[in-house]
Amino acid sequence: MRFRSLTAKIAVVCALLLTISAGCLAQKIKYNYLPGTNFARFKTYKWVKVENGRYPNQLLDEQIMRSIDGQLAQKGLTKVDEGIPDLAVVYQVAIDQDREWNAYSTGGSYWGWGGWYGWGGMGTTTVYSKTISVGTLNLDSYDVLTKKQIWRGEATKTLNPPKDPVKLQKNIDKATARLLKNYPPTPK
Repeated sequence: MRFRSLTAKIAVVCALLLTISAGCLAQKIKYNYLPGTNFARFKTYKWVKVENGRYPNQLLDEQIMRSIDGQLAQKGLTKVDEGIPDLAVVYQVAIDQDREWNAYSTGGSYWGWGGWYGWGGMGTTTVYSKTISVGTLNLDSYDVLTKKQIWRGEATKTLNPPKDPVKLQKNIDKATARLLKNYPPTPK
């Protein structure tokens, strides 16, 4: 009877830890902006590529720009290809390698030294690591008139790209929606 109670408690703790760790896999979003900027005056934008900038392959590049275009359109901005826009918009990506370490133990007594049955049982701990890819999407907006950066957003997430292009586009759309959630920033 006590063993079942103990097993149930351990199962609840494990489920709680898994839930918390799943939240850690979410995107990390940061943004910053130039205080005192009147974002209401910006109506148009144009894409600009940074010389020697980091961009993905052509297909992914188009998917990212199309997703950002959709978000900026929802914010009231119009993309222009001709003439002088209000904003110059630039994005770059970076993919870094990181190490993830995990450990788990098996066997042994749950009660430590001298538990119910003496000194407890033997246990083993297994530790393993794996290389994970961490992707960062940076989006910058520049006031063309003043030539000043007015807004910067950064989304960082552990990458596990799906094989399905439709699912990939959905993931990109979610990332850009979260990235541009605070654009334009609300004055405090």
